Amino acid sequence: MSETYIIFDTVVNVKLYGEHAKPQQLEDIKHLLENMDHALSRTLEGSEVYRINQAAGNEAVQVSQDTFDVVKKALEYAAASGGLYDPTIGPLVSLWNIGNEGAHVPSKPELDEAISLIGYKDVLMNPQERSIKLTRPGMALDLGGIGKGYAADRVADYLRAQQVDSAIVNLGGSSIIAMGSKPGGHSWNIGLQDPDQSRGTSLGNVQIINKTIDSSGVYERFFVENGVKYHHILDPRTGYPSHSGLKSVTIISDTATDADALSTAVFMMGLDGGLKYIEEQPGVEAFFITEDNRIYQTSGLENTIHFTNPEYTLSQR
Repeated sequence: MSETYIIFDTVVNVKLYGEHAKPQQLEDIKHLLENMDHALSRTLEGSEVYRINQAAGNEAVQVSQDTFDVVKKALEYAAASGGLYDPTIGPLVSLWNIGNEGAHVPSKPELDEAISLIGYKDVLMNPQERSIKLTRPGMALDLGGIGKGYAADRVADYLRAQQVDSAIVNLGGSSIIAMGSKPGGHSWNIGLQDPDQSRGTSLGNVQIINKTIDSSGVYERFFVENGVKYHHILDPRTGYPSHSGLKSVTIISDTATDADALSTAVFMMGLDGGLKYIEEQPGVEAFFITEDNRIYQTSGLENTIHFTNPEYTLSQR
């Protein structure tokens, strides 16, 4: 059985298999995802993240356990990536407004001001009170680089508790959890997105069991100004969309939270830095597509992915 929802500004599809799958679970998953969206949205008035941002520089805001946990995880990834992934990138995201009406290239003073407000070390977490405070006025959290992955993991946790051990949770095509194996014990066959084409055009496919796939790429949200394409993966160091020589990064890992945050961070590291970083992460694999249509993959993916699009060349570093 399956259901499709419009949540997190994207199309979410959930498919459940096996004797323990029940229609009520699809309804429960819808409510779970809606609650997460209402807590983690930066733009939704009254959401927990919205209230944290409104109180920046003034006071701490008490939040739900989910919001506290996802911000804590985001800060851990910020530290591990040296700030390449930074959940306080909110002022920069608001400034560019990519994917919304009125997106445009900001001025240098605007960019400088937004960059000055970014700083994951200025987020204070109080586990006793379960509260979060941004220490400087104007700071803003944006959990777009980790929120969907965290929500997908929460859905997987719920399904495991319900003894459902075979399911696909697909959040907009960019974050996919393949729980267990297909009925009959076979691997899931997941199609891979061609970063030059609209959603649904295939690059190839990967066979996985009990894994998560997450992709970040220049094709997801962008606008064109004066003939130049500006994508949504913003570099907190420069204020501009990342120029790392990559079109996309796809992470394969055990949890969607890890995959979501890592795909953003390693995109900004570029090919060599990203490959090296992922090779050091236990249980995580990745492949990178460069601007010259070459595909590079980490060592654990050999013979796992079948690339079928002749416009791309599988290469080695």
